Amino acid sequence: MNTVDAAYHTVHDYPGGSESLGPRVSISAAVLRNKVNPNNSTHHLTFAEAQRVAAFTNDFRMLQAWAHAEGFLLVKAPVGAVDSSDMAVLEQVAAMMVAQGHFANEIHTALADGVVTKDEMQSIEGAGKAFMSSVASIKERVRGMVD
Repeated sequence: MNTVDAAYHTVHDYPGGSESLGPRVSISAAVLRNKVNPNNSTHHLTFAEAQRVAAFTNDFRMLQAWAHAEGFLLVKAPVGAVDSSDMAVLEQVAAMMVAQGHFANEIHTALADGVVTKDEMQSIEGAGKAFMSSVASIKERVRGMVD
């Protein structure tokens, strides 16, 4: 997902959409709707506005899309007391294995007909980034366990 689509979906997926979210982030509903409209070339979210929207909605797809577009992985750092029990780590390892399976499946599907399309490559890249992010999350969780 690109940053423009991420902004649109962040606003429109919020309960009540721009009508509900706008006043909560100090932007009129109509202006917010225009700022995230992919077909509008005159209104754009500022960086500060995007930060406010993401923080208020707890939806960081815009940040993730930007990071991925520039080749970065985005991993949320643990805050405060982190559950570093064996079960918590095992749950993350299991989630990583699911992400790995999705990544492998995207590659398998793309190679099935002997031709890899741009869309298939985009799916492989997205699944690969999700897999690498899950590995990085486990690493950070284990780092939090260091004495």
